[in-house]
Amino acid sequence: MKEKRLDCEKARNIDLVSTLAKSGHFPVRKTEKEAWFLSPFRIETQASFKVSLKKNYWIDFGTFEGGSTIDLVMKMENCSVKEALERLSGPMDHYSFHQQPNPTETEHRGNPIQIIQEMEIEHRALQNYLRSRKISAGTVKKFCKEIHYKISGRKYFAIGLQNRSGGWELRNRYWKGSTSPKDVSFMQNASKKLALVEGMFDMLTLMELRPEIRNSHDLLILNTTAFVKRMITEIGGYDSVELFLDRDKTGLGMTELLLEKCTNSRDLSFLYEGFKDMNEWMVKSAKDEIRQRIQDVSLS
Repeated sequence: MKEKRLDCEKARNIDLVSTLAKSGHFPVRKTEKEAWFLSPFRIETQASFKVSLKKNYWIDFGTFEGGSTIDLVMKMENCSVKEALERLSGPMDHYSFHQQPNPTETEHRGNPIQIIQEMEIEHRALQNYLRSRKISAGTVKKFCKEIHYKISGRKYFAIGLQNRSGGWELRNRYWKGSTSPKDVSFMQNASKKLALVEGMFDMLTLMELRPEIRNSHDLLILNTTAFVKRMITEIGGYDSVELFLDRDKTGLGMTELLLEKCTNSRDLSFLYEGFKDMNEWMVKSAKDEIRQRIQDVSLS
């Protein structure tokens, strides 16, 4: 009993602000005595969740619940005291990725994203998100970064893919967006062959399934199908183009346009027929089936 009591005492002293930050929640405002957060338990626009910095105690004024770091983890993880202690005794980035309030359209309008930090992808929440999309750490580290950014004074983090104009495409489990300037991402190695995909996860999926394409092809990520028409001249300059666009109405329409305008193009989206895009196909299909279908198609 004595050992458990000591464990509880140590756990209660673990900094609440750091614990919340590791789960993707940051103060909206902060003084010497307290920090105010948007509640981690619901979506709200006015901060109602207070942490006492001196007492290391939290209270949610939306529900009038409160407590120690142990109580916070129990509520966030829906777990017992014993399970909360196990989580707190592990690495601080152990926690799952609880939904952080997302930037609203109002925040976005006239409030550009400010990049705070670029780093290798280390946050457990982002790693878990990538695993849910069946993207390996080895694949993503070659192309993407962990980006910490701010909108209207509020902090967020996401997986980032840089475009050729220096802007970033940003993705996490709950939000997708981009910084200015918006542009395509173009990875070139002086090849006369091009692989063309629609978005970040299409590219990561292709690299997961056929990593050798990176050496034999240039790689174009549109980041939005709106860029197709302005890229036609560059696309048409390749001897061969492999198209891996989405199989929704917009993607199929852009594929049809490229097949018409660039006669050197070949549509390979039939590989994931029945699915919206390549990543959905990889996530929902058996590995053996995927390997077989890919082996049946030889890339030019």
